[in-house]
Order: sequence, then C-alpha cells, then structure tokens
Amino acid sequence: MSHDHVHQHDIESMGDRRLLLAIIANMLLTVAQVVGGIVSGSLSLVADALHNFSDASSLLIAWLARRIGRQPADDLRTFGYRRAEVIAALVNLVSLVIIGIYLLYEAVWRIFQPQVIEGWIVVIVAGVALVVDVATAILTWTMSKNSMNIRAAFLHNVSDALASVGVVIAGTLILLYGWYWTDTLLTLVIAAYVLYQAFGMLPQTIHLLMEGTPEGVSIADVRAAMEAVEGVRNVHHIHLWQIDEHRSALEAHIVIDRFEDTARIKAALKDRLGDMFDITHSTLEFEIENCGDGS
Repeated sequence: MSHDHVHQHDIESMGDRRLLLAIIANMLLTVAQVVGGIVSGSLSLVADALHNFSDASSLLIAWLARRIGRQPADDLRTFGYRRAEVIAALVNLVSLVIIGIYLLYEAVWRIFQPQVIEGWIVVIVAGVALVVDVATAILTWTMSKNSMNIRAAFLHNVSDALASVGVVIAGTLILLYGWYWTDTLLTLVIAAYVLYQAFGMLPQTIHLLMEGTPEGVSIADVRAAMEAVEGVRNVHHIHLWQIDEHRSALEAHIVIDRFEDTARIKAALKDRLGDMFDITHSTLEFEIENCGDGS
C-alpha cells in the first residue's frame, strides 16, 4: 500500500470522525431546541430546530454516502458508487423543501392564533444553538471544498448560526418590548431562506443525476479541440456527462485519415481532453469514413 494511499485513508477517517461528532452535537441540539420551543411557545425556535435537524440528517446521509462511495467498482456498478453522495444531496434538498413549506404554513397559522412566548428560554436555547452551529461549521469547513454534500451541510450550518442570532434578537425584543410578532416574522425569514437554499442547489444536483454536460464545458469547444489534433478529419456522435461530482466521461466517433495513426491520435486526444477539460474517462471509436451518425 503506497504512502499516498495511506495518507488519503487517514484523511478520510478523520473526516468521518468529524462528521460523526457534528451529527451527535446537532441531534442533541435539535432535541434541546424542540423542548425549548414547546416549553417557551416559540415557533421560531422550533423552526430553527427543524432546520438544524435537516442539517444533522444531511450530515448523517453524507457520512453514509461517503462510506458507500468508497466501495470499488464491480459488475453491478461499473463506474463505482461515488454518485451515492449526489443521491444523498437530492434526498436532503427535497426534505428541506418539505420543511420550508411546513414552516411557512405554521407561521401563517400563528398570525391568526398568536401565543405567549417565554423570551428567556428562547434566548438561552438559541445561544447554545449558536455555539453548536459555529462548532459544526468549523468541523466541516475543510471538507466542504471537495464535496457537494458536505458543502451543502456547511452552508446550512452557517445559515443556522445566522438564524440562531436572529432568534436571540427576537427573544430579546420579546423580553424588552413584548413584540411577539417578531417570532412569527423570523419563522417566515428562516422558512424563506431554507427554500432559497434548497431550490438554489436542486438544479445542479438534478443536472448531475440526469448525466448532463459538466458545468463550464461546451460540446462545441470539445469538438473543436479534438478536431484540431493532427490526423483527425471529423468528430461526431459526442456524448459528454458527469460520472460523479469530480469525474467526467466522454464517448465519440473519430474519423481519421489512416488507421496506422490510431494509437498516436488516441493518445493525443486523451491528453488534450484531460488537460483542457479535465475529462478523465473517454471511449473513442475510430473510423476511416463518417458512419453517418451525426448525434
């Protein structure tokens, strides 16, 4: 086993431990927020708890997906299991949409049926939540650069921290001025932000699952770069998609002048695809005459 492989394994193990610690902290915080929200009558505290629970759930799903994603390719999944993390992201985002819609419903209903809220409980529990949210964000920050799931969870924790600040402010206003309407207003803001996050990330996730073209890569540019290789007359039947968040694949038909040059042209094309477009997996079919498939 190489040193690089051992080092990578150590990094992944450390990341798993960080995720587990963040999951436990957020689950305990969710329970505390729900209890505090019910006792105090604060809907915004329950709203923050539901958002925090979605974060804990997404961390748990991401942790499971990371472990599944490390499984090697086999006869059932010939590209491997890396896309498990993308599926996990989709599950998390759909749950966020459901939670956001529920919070909107509860907030509107609270307008017609206002309740007395215990401001001190709101402030204390939200203060504890703020500490946990900041700690979780720190735990996941270094991992968020290379994973859609962890990046989403990191952004959720940052938004949770901001929401906790807002809940503290709302609780303080209730204590000082009796402005109970601030709790409903904050719930609406949290719900709107949850929906904004979910709908902002859904298109990217669905695009990847639909095997769309990698972001920032144009089929026309790829074809032009391939046809610029010496000995290539035409490139057609191009299919370009993302295997997972970090790997792209391509298949294409290549019309060349002489079959004797196939090995040289193939090597040049693969080098160009990797260097210019970061396409790490390509399947190229060589022809002397165009097969007539222009797709």
